Amino acid sequence: MHDRSPLTADPWLRDLSPAVVAHLQAMSVHRRLRDGELLYARGDAADGLYGVVRGRIRMSVPTPNGREMLFVLFEPGSWFGEVSMFDGEPRPQDARAVGDTEILLLPRTRFLALLDDHPELYRGFTRLLCRKLRTVLEFVEDALTLPLAARLGKRVLELARVYGVDEAEGRLIDLALPQDDLASMLGATRQSVSKELRSWEQQGWIALRYRHVVLRDAAALERMVARLSGLPEGR
Repeated sequence: MHDRSPLTADPWLRDLSPAVVAHLQAMSVHRRLRDGELLYARGDAADGLYGVVRGRIRMSVPTPNGREMLFVLFEPGSWFGEVSMFDGEPRPQDARAVGDTEILLLPRTRFLALLDDHPELYRGFTRLLCRKLRTVLEFVEDALTLPLAARLGKRVLELARVYGVDEAEGRLIDLALPQDDLASMLGATRQSVSKELRSWEQQGWIALRYRHVVLRDAAALERMVARLSGLPEGR
């Protein structure tokens, strides 16, 4: 039997009764994806709710100039796809595997039937949706009000918090992170992102490795973000 314990990492699932969690796991279907394999494309019909067991899922949309706008990377314990599952509308983004990935699919028809039997699930999904809505609103606010340096600094600090591994040199962001990806997360050009990163490296705040960033002075980066955001330092 597969170990599905990583799925209980999401707060909404942890709040459910053991019986409901067991039911969710029993009705789920395992899928394995190779690195770069497409899980679903923008415009595909919603087939259910997904949870990441192992690996990562990359959510993005193509842009009119043929590039890609990277929205988020879902790590083990994350659930995604709930919006299309509830409203029945097509998928709004592409979803691809990053590395060898294992996911669970909770089929839409089965899950909606389970919601009818266990309405307490709606409370958990309300929290899940509100949390994601807050993230989206913060992203939009930052894009409209903050300079690139502040937006990039916030993203690097967040990635270090989620994916950071302590090393002698600092906190390695243990995630393949080409500068093109950082730029697409922020709606910026690679050249402008590279310029900021090189400046931070010269100041000793970060160290750049091939497709990776090491955070060396988080406090300095936090002070810069606070100053450019008009916030008191240390907030």
